Amino acid sequence: MNDDLSHLSLSELYDRLEPITAPPPIPLTPQTTGWVVLCVIAFAFVAIGIAHFLRRYRANAYRRAALVALSKAGDDPAAIAQILRRTAIATFPRAQVAGLHGENWLRFLDATSAKVTFAATDAGKALLAGPYKTVAPVPDLALLARRWVQTHSHDSVVP
Repeated sequence: MNDDLSHLSLSELYDRLEPITAPPPIPLTPQTTGWVVLCVIAFAFVAIGIAHFLRRYRANAYRRAALVALSKAGDDPAAIAQILRRTAIATFPRAQVAGLHGENWLRFLDATSAKVTFAATDAGKALLAGPYKTVAPVPDLALLARRWVQTHSHDSVVP
């Protein structure tokens, strides 16, 4: 069969071409079980991370509420004393905190946060006297109270 194709036009030659067959589609699924295992492990880590974040966020809701209350209280020693007491009672066992007063209360605040010192300071004296008599505002008191709310820890609980 010796076809002489020289007399055909370009469009006729084009019509004689066989159509190109498309390759099979490339699957988007992982080809090995290793990728499946890796995806499951990555998903588990993400899920655990989200659960941990949500648990911490919910556990620290009292801190956020106390910080908002402190920002509204300004430099009022009576209001700051009340906020610190409520925060401590919400955080630590009630039996451990509710009975504390005077220097024991200040030592408790100092012992539960390494970043504040209330005892033997003007801020500590204002904190103790604030609920019972009119005391001039002490600017450091609001700062110390805010720092205590942000940094207190259960690890250093006073017996």
